[in-house]
Amino acid sequence: MTHVKICCISSIEETNIAIKYGASAIGLVSEMPSGPGVISEKTIKEIAEQTPPSISTFLLTSKQNADEIIEQHHRCGTNTIQLCDRLITGSHLQLKKALPSIKIVQVIHVTDNESINEAIGISNLVDAILLDSGDQKLVTKELGGTGRTHDWTISRKIVDTVKIPVYLAGGLNPHNVDDAILQVKPYGVDVCSGVRTNSILDEKKLELFFDKVRSVSK
Repeated sequence: MTHVKICCISSIEETNIAIKYGASAIGLVSEMPSGPGVISEKTIKEIAEQTPPSISTFLLTSKQNADEIIEQHHRCGTNTIQLCDRLITGSHLQLKKALPSIKIVQVIHVTDNESINEAIGISNLVDAILLDSGDQKLVTKELGGTGRTHDWTISRKIVDTVKIPVYLAGGLNPHNVDDAILQVKPYGVDVCSGVRTNSILDEKKLELFFDKVRSVSK
């Protein structure tokens, strides 16, 4: 089945609900310039420690300095790091050398065909790519959690071109995730607000979301 990551997890209770319905990964959001789901590093660490090892725990970071990301990971203890912005200081190789057992996932904010070149350029340096809707050029950056879809034809070109797993995010919900999977053919999908009501995980939406994923993953 297409892998499912439930993002913006805020507690071990939400973690358990996500896993119950079939999530293979959870997203734990640290400090961001905008967007939902931010929790403290202390809470991220507590959730990561209590999550079964078979589940991928993603630390979402907006930091752009490799040394700072390494230090943050030591504080949080997840098994995966999701880089929501581009590195400015340091390199992906530095992260891999310092954290050899940790998966590194780079977010690409899909805007136009240049996103394809960005994905190709980064694909040999990371373990996976996550395609999201956002805008790093705004005064207050959008690094995810926008609730907007983007041009899936570009995302499909990226999936067809790179040789590493690709997650699809951005505006997914129980009503469009089946079409998204059929059009893009991603390794996994990533959802936050699409399975929530008043910012709380909605089990009815979760059930429908997973039903739709399974319906096109046979």
